[in-house]
Amino acid sequence: MEAGELKYLSQIKRIISEQFKEPEDEFIRFFASRAYDGVLTPKVKHQFAEITHKALRQFLSDSINERLKSAIGGDKPVVEDKNSSESLIISDDEKIKVITTDEEIEGFNIIKAILRKKLEVNRIIARDTQSYFGVLLDDNNRKPLCRLHFNAKQKYLGLMDANKNETRHPISSVDDIFNYSEQLLTTVTFYE
Repeated sequence: MEAGELKYLSQIKRIISEQFKEPEDEFIRFFASRAYDGVLTPKVKHQFAEITHKALRQFLSDSINERLKSAIGGDKPVVEDKNSSESLIISDDEKIKVITTDEEIEGFNIIKAILRKKLEVNRIIARDTQSYFGVLLDDNNRKPLCRLHFNAKQKYLGLMDANKNETRHPISSVDDIFNYSEQLLTTVTFYE
């Protein structure tokens, strides 16, 4: 890609990110004009502001879930909770077993970004369980790279040693995962 194209690509991605966080009036009007046939009164515009914001979050969540589903194996249906951006993965017996949150997906993406220095990204697989969000090498339970424990108020990053023993490190935000880059990269050497 040329430098100019990268510059514009970066600017457009920033604008899209801003619209996802807080859609502007023009952005809301764009969707309202295509979905609503009536007059766009202030009350209707306010309703569409909320609807647009929800639709954007759900669209992003759906896109992430589709990618995650294909990475995990795609055999379990994903059901959206329309009142939140969390996804519920339903097992064969129809009981809710696992909740994959946006934070877990964001953490997984950070871990992939760190580990791609030593691994091809397609070898880094997510597997969510009831008690933790696991990251595996080659989709192999015997090759755990790390675990995200995000289901409680205090979040932890679980790092593995050479004997596959987990040590939990408290983190205050998903970005704190970057502070453990060296340990994550060391974990890869246990399996290579």
